[in-house]
Amino acid sequence: MEQYVIKGGNPLEGEVTIAGAKNAALGILAAAVMTDQEVTIENVPNVRDTRVLLQAIQGIGASVRYIDEHTVAICGGTINPNNDLCVDDEFIRKIRASYYLLGALLGKYNQSKVALPGGCEIGARPIDLHIKGFEALGATVTIANGMIQAKAEALVGKHIYMDITSVGATINVMMAAVLADGKTTIENAAKEPHIVDVANFLNSMGANIKGAGTDVIRIRGVKELHGTTYSIIPDQIEAGTFMVAAAATKGNVLIKNVIPKHLEAITSKLNEMGATVIEYDDSVRVMVDKRLKSTNIKTLPYPGFPTDMQPQMTAALALSNGTSVVTESIFENRFKYVAELSRMGAHIRVEGNTAIIDGVPTYSGAAVVAPDLRAGAALVIAALVANDFSTISDIKYIQRGYEKFEEKLRELGALIEKVETEKDIQKFKFKVS
Repeated sequence: MEQYVIKGGNPLEGEVTIAGAKNAALGILAAAVMTDQEVTIENVPNVRDTRVLLQAIQGIGASVRYIDEHTVAICGGTINPNNDLCVDDEFIRKIRASYYLLGALLGKYNQSKVALPGGCEIGARPIDLHIKGFEALGATVTIANGMIQAKAEALVGKHIYMDITSVGATINVMMAAVLADGKTTIENAAKEPHIVDVANFLNSMGANIKGAGTDVIRIRGVKELHGTTYSIIPDQIEAGTFMVAAAATKGNVLIKNVIPKHLEAITSKLNEMGATVIEYDDSVRVMVDKRLKSTNIKTLPYPGFPTDMQPQMTAALALSNGTSVVTESIFENRFKYVAELSRMGAHIRVEGNTAIIDGVPTYSGAAVVAPDLRAGAALVIAALVANDFSTISDIKYIQRGYEKFEEKLRELGALIEKVETEKDIQKFKFKVS
């Protein structure tokens, strides 16, 4: 089983380039099948989630052609709509993005069938809002035998109010609505950057979407979509992870290929903690030369502090001088990693959806297990600070969302290796000692 072995204590220094946004890529790759013409997508992150989704897209009959490591051409014209449009694959159950094919195929063919999604176990993420949106557009939705199926005689635009702000439901309903007859309005829509990116991608294919990035999205249905070439935005969560890693290790890192506006909530908290953050046009520099200060954080939908950055920031706050309070308002199981951080010496008490953190000077090396994607990144950050060796198991979660994570960290001076056996671990320890 692959794991990371890390010798902590080195401040991260140098430059790192951020990959395309995983969460935007998953919506965009699914939407690419909505035209019969070829679509070329650039800046695709080469991570496990995107590879799984591309396998699923091939599985329903679409043509997928890899132009280079980060560019893929997809043609939905080879899909046979007379076949059972069923995305039932052993891989697709591993990622939640499977449900984006539900909206894409429903929009194009008025029918779709997808295995119920999987992904990280960080809490209930019900698909009620997706179903509500599809039904409002005229579809009949059924769930049976681990599959969710949507069918419609025709999709017709409607006014849809989202009971809660949901990124997944906003993207899915938006995809289904772009080929519906008439006008659709989505109120209380999510405003995350990757929703804007999916909308811009669909518009580049001929869709008519206005208001993405606000809480009201207006869509006027079109008859068909056409081919396009599109480049995915940079990943704000990967960028934020390296920003926090630089701060936690008291480093000096220039993080390139970012949109600084997407990072404002993270930048603001790092400034409160005493880090120096310098913004440029498409990069940010994070520098820390003293112990971090405590602060309080509450996760909120964009433009609030992102839930996907909560574990990483908690790992940094556990090293700060003072007591911090982190409140998780999005997912109920997002503190499962706290027990692992405690093994490394963190003083964190969880009460319901709140973590009370009493800062410690440093971490101690330990053998820990990554419970999910972002928690795994948080444990890596802690291990980079720790005063001894650490091993992190179940790194398959980390590989879902970070491209060449250990390679990028090594280029910044981290002592980290991906290993498979105890012998590999001992070789690493001997090498770095």
